Amino acid sequence: MADKMAYRDALTAAMARLAEDPRTLFVGQTVRYGGQAMWPTFADVPMDRRIEMPVAEDFQMGFCIGLALQGYVPVAIYPRWDFLLLATNQLVNHLDKLPLMGAFRPKVIIRTAVGPQHPLNAGPQHTQDHTEAFRRMLQTVRVLEILTADYAGPWYDEALRGEGSYLVVELLESYRER
Repeated sequence: MADKMAYRDALTAAMARLAEDPRTLFVGQTVRYGGQAMWPTFADVPMDRRIEMPVAEDFQMGFCIGLALQGYVPVAIYPRWDFLLLATNQLVNHLDKLPLMGAFRPKVIIRTAVGPQHPLNAGPQHTQDHTEAFRRMLQTVRVLEILTADYAGPWYDEALRGEGSYLVVELLESYRER
């Protein structure tokens, strides 16, 4: 485990390990171009494995489901829970229910975070935590929380090796830990 590693450094190492699998593609807003707090954690992810998306969260999740059905393992990046809400239809009604409807077992790793309230509170539209609500809504997509740096490696390793899809929740406020 990453017992003395800083939170953001542990996430950077976890993304590098995910990128070692030739099936992974990193899909989302600001994955190729900086502009959000998760950006530095892609330092060791090759650019040719990153797919920059427009602001179209529902489409992004549907696109990732399609990639997964073709054998890829998309890592769908939603920098805040508040943005992932816009993909709820695809997540809850499609990705989560496909395994219940037959032989489809898509693997999508969804990466999101609770926005920080310190040192600057970004406001209620950027700091909500919907983890428990989604745990209750999802039947087949597993929800994991990275509460400390120690969880980053093991949880992302499980998301890659385990059956089915995973929703991994980070805490942006912890990105400042040293």
